[in-house]
Amino acid sequence: MESKSALIAQQNDTFRRTLGMGDIPGNVVMTTGIAALPQEQQEVVIGKVIGFDDFTNDNDPYGEHDFGCVDIEGVGGVYFKSDYYEPNLERGSEDPTDLTKTVRVMTIMLTSEY
Repeated sequence: MESKSALIAQQNDTFRRTLGMGDIPGNVVMTTGIAALPQEQQEVVIGKVIGFDDFTNDNDPYGEHDFGCVDIEGVGGVYFKSDYYEPNLERGSEDPTDLTKTVRVMTIMLTSEY
């Protein structure tokens, strides 16, 4: 049986690669810093987030693939972070693996905005 962390990682990878337009429910939110970038740079940021796969014990200690940092030439560091909420978005999900009870929200932000 697959561990809970491995299942969450698989779901997070699918969500990130489809930007929430696949089978994993959720939303992608960009901060004002990302939204203020020129369209071409925003596209590079999104491409780097979608393609990120450099998860290690240092940057992913729980093995859930819920956080990452990419460096973008001309932009600098960009974080992405997925959080898990109940469908009404009022509180955190009790079981992020249960897609009927969980909505993901991935935030993409400049590291300077953290």
